[in-house]
Amino acid sequence: MNFVESRNLQFKYIKYDDETDENIAVTALKGVDITISKGEFVAVLGRNGSGKSTFAKLINGLNIPTEGTLYVKGLDASKEENIWDIRQNVGMVFQNPDNQIIATIVEEDVAFGPENLGMEPNEIVKNVNMALKAVSMEEFRDAAPAYLSGGQKQRVAIAGILAMKPRCIILDEPTAMLDPQGRKEVMETVTMLNKEEGITIILITHYMEEAALADRIIVMNEGKVAMEGTPREIFSRVGEMKALHLDVPQITELSSIINGSVSKFPADILNIEEFIDAFKYYGYNKDFHYAKKSREPKNNKPLLEVRDLTHIYGKETAFEKVAVKNIRLTVGEGDFIGLIGHTGSGKSTLIQHFNALVKADEGSVYFKGKDIFEDKSKLKYIRQKIGLVFQYPEYQIFETTIYDEVAYGPRNCGLSAEETDIRVKEALKFVGIDESMCKKSPFDLSGGQKRRVAIAGILAMRPEILILDEPMAGLDPYGRDEILKNIRSMHDKLGITVILVSHSMEDIAAIADKILVMNKGSVAMYDTVDNVFREPERLTAMGLNAPQLTLLFKRLRDELAMDVPVNVYDVNEAAEILISAMS
Repeated sequence: MNFVESRNLQFKYIKYDDETDENIAVTALKGVDITISKGEFVAVLGRNGSGKSTFAKLINGLNIPTEGTLYVKGLDASKEENIWDIRQNVGMVFQNPDNQIIATIVEEDVAFGPENLGMEPNEIVKNVNMALKAVSMEEFRDAAPAYLSGGQKQRVAIAGILAMKPRCIILDEPTAMLDPQGRKEVMETVTMLNKEEGITIILITHYMEEAALADRIIVMNEGKVAMEGTPREIFSRVGEMKALHLDVPQITELSSIINGSVSKFPADILNIEEFIDAFKYYGYNKDFHYAKKSREPKNNKPLLEVRDLTHIYGKETAFEKVAVKNIRLTVGEGDFIGLIGHTGSGKSTLIQHFNALVKADEGSVYFKGKDIFEDKSKLKYIRQKIGLVFQYPEYQIFETTIYDEVAYGPRNCGLSAEETDIRVKEALKFVGIDESMCKKSPFDLSGGQKRRVAIAGILAMRPEILILDEPMAGLDPYGRDEILKNIRSMHDKLGITVILVSHSMEDIAAIADKILVMNKGSVAMYDTVDNVFREPERLTAMGLNAPQLTLLFKRLRDELAMDVPVNVYDVNEAAEILISAMS
């Protein structure tokens, strides 16, 4: 039986056009034919703006089809009288948890859905307990969502849907703000609900490793279905995926490259286990040796120092929580630091102290040797020199045009119109936004473009330190790579110090020089990329992980006794090493 069936499905919405000063119709879906069986696990991929979320909202009854037909559990989704029944059967987890959480206590929020469905009290208690356990939020049942991190809020949002036990769950980038262990736990929960409870799962994601867990993948592009098949079928078509600005798991790309030189080697491997088995089967030179130098630590002149920093939220209240404690660290001039840590480890709290957005309960932050709070009249200067791009750029953007948004900082610092204009154009050019877009509204931009505008607004003040809190979250692979490229370029060309917060170990490995690991509010590790990722077991114990290629090469060393380095982060380099070992 089909749970979802669409034929020539179309959806249009009205959008205001700045240039013509008129409302125009935008076609988000252009004749989509999709069938999803009852109990199936389907992953939906596509670049930002491809129509994925629009399709999901139609299935959930949040939008009504413009043309074509859509049946959900046999109900016509275009008829108003069917919407309540559809929403009872289809739960949706949104990308931003703040759009979904409504209660002041976690337990009450998770219970809100079941209560509105009229469940018995005993069943509500049982479902709430199950849902909180599934997302590892049991200890926070009495907490206020306002005091939780972004990733913890997302877990609460997921729990709220799980507690309603819908027959279909749509997850729109549900793990974008979660740490590696959190992503793993959520995906284990989703898989369990699918296999054991028979719940239909529709997962929208930019994590290819998550999509590999699905029964089937649907790839969308420009409002249409571009590709469809099993994960093995889809990911083996590396070139086509790249042409759609998408990606494949690193392991799959690696196997595909090796297949080009070792013809019998499988080109469609999906995980490390499969790769190890194939590598053993096809054989390798047991005397092979490959040496690689470790990245040398840089001893740059101290720029920012944190001394004995402790911050407590809700101090002396029922919600008291120590967010960071006894932090001591030094950031050097020109450093590029990747900041990682489990959800709720204190990352966002820590960086908000760096430019005086938050004042510590104990300890101090020093910029160029001076306490940033020593002279409060100079806080504007501190925030000009230490720029922070928030987790959600939508919260940072407020002006009516892109130009005014980027110009806000320089104007607020008292710069002349001429100097402001120079800085705005300079910043926009650096982040890859054309001057012709200056009069457009920043709210009409895609997620990736909003992030660029937010970064440009900080760059226009010419900071000495640029702090970015999860700037790639929710972006497609193409958008992610563009942002990373821009950030690295800013660091190299402008010589500014960069602190990048991310849950992607692969991104951190590719771009950072040093890694700061936070764990339960404290600094757990602070070292070079190679030294940190050399200890994957320690990272795993903290809810993190090492990059996929690093884990593969460590297993090749441990299980096959191969003399290969573990500090391998690039797919092409990994392929070169392993092809040589198989020659």
